[in-house]
Amino acid sequence: MRPHEIVESALAQCTVDAMTVICQEHSQTNLRWAANTLTTNGVMRSVDLTVIAVAGSGAGRAAGVVSASVADASDVTAIISRAEAAARASDPSPDAGDLVAGTTSHSFDTAPEETSPDVFAQFAPGLGDWFGRARAADLELFGFAEHEITTRYLGNTAGLRQRHVQPTGRLEITGKSAGRTRSTWVGRSTRDFTDVDVEGLDAEVRKQLGWAERSIALDPGRYEVLLPPSAVADLMVYLYWTATARDAAEGRTVFSRRGGGTRIGEQLTESPLSLFSDPSYSGMQCAPFVVAHASGSTESVFDNGLPLDRTAWIDNGELAALGQTRHSAALTSGALTPMIDNLALEVAGASSTSAELIAGTERGLLLTTLWYIREVDPQTLLLTGLTRDGVYLVEGGEVVGAVNNFRFNESPVDLLSRVVGASTTEVALPREWSDFFTRVAMPTLRVADFNMSTVSQAS
Repeated sequence: MRPHEIVESALAQCTVDAMTVICQEHSQTNLRWAANTLTTNGVMRSVDLTVIAVAGSGAGRAAGVVSASVADASDVTAIISRAEAAARASDPSPDAGDLVAGTTSHSFDTAPEETSPDVFAQFAPGLGDWFGRARAADLELFGFAEHEITTRYLGNTAGLRQRHVQPTGRLEITGKSAGRTRSTWVGRSTRDFTDVDVEGLDAEVRKQLGWAERSIALDPGRYEVLLPPSAVADLMVYLYWTATARDAAEGRTVFSRRGGGTRIGEQLTESPLSLFSDPSYSGMQCAPFVVAHASGSTESVFDNGLPLDRTAWIDNGELAALGQTRHSAALTSGALTPMIDNLALEVAGASSTSAELIAGTERGLLLTTLWYIREVDPQTLLLTGLTRDGVYLVEGGEVVGAVNNFRFNESPVDLLSRVVGASTTEVALPREWSDFFTRVAMPTLRVADFNMSTVSQAS
């Protein structure tokens, strides 16, 4: 059966009071390489089904949720049976609400889209040429390119039928010098690999490895730091994941107001920056409706199908919204602002490129990426982590060499109050969180007093 037929078949078998069905077909292809040589490539397909069965009515509604892979019609029936049994055996759901009603999307019965190795038709020859140039320069390249298309079909017993196609591509490359004594990283987020500039990536890797030919030892301390878009993305994505209204209202996060409530309306920074999500943002478009496979502080299975639109989380430095389900919005008397699958940071008036921002820095550290990020204190959102694949000293507007790696301790919320410069925003790829969240657009940020707490032996 095709995914839309699976949805219709599941809904037709419903024996409880209400049901929502999400069927997703994933199609993925990849290339992987090491030491300037392709090592593996492949194509994969899978179909996953989530059935949300609702038993009871009003405040007594209980949800049973089962997700599993599907191979044939018997799998569908088994998943429905398990979900309905779970619903009948469960206590009432605290987030229970009416299912989102709607009409059938005109594309609902359209077959799912698929990717194939053809998506690399423009990229792969350039990569092969890059391997040749790297060998000639005694450099080594390691990395992978992945492309996935997920076609989602969402239906419920209230008449809603929605379909969305999500292409997702990412490219990560580590370049190493002879003897592997120096390394650097570049990454890109893309929808179809046609916008990947291989020669530009080559130039970036060579430039950064060249910077590292001179090694300088630095002590830990507070430094002015230039965070490139990837590093900014890793910090802002973590901030976004914790920016939920219910957790804040319950006094458990950095967004909790002392004495009760949330910090919505509070000025977090004097910098004129805005952090927002927009399903139609060019280059990182995402689903314009809620797709929730489970209930929690960030989402509710009863909200499936709610329309999504541009939402400002921070507006001109002010905390403007926190993630809200219909349930949490009722509890906090706040606006309904569901989480969205992309994130952008823009600074009003920023017109410099990253290179121009570096040129305007008297003395500071230019990072490449952050990794092994962990939360230390939820009340301040203090994070710790390590720098990786290149920390460079900037003096008089020029990179003068590479310094040792550090462990950092920083709160991305507090960090926003110390932004002293920003470039224009560009689509980027977080390194730490790229397995979970790829659709981001960030500037390079110059931040004062960034806390490099200890020297790290990480490379």
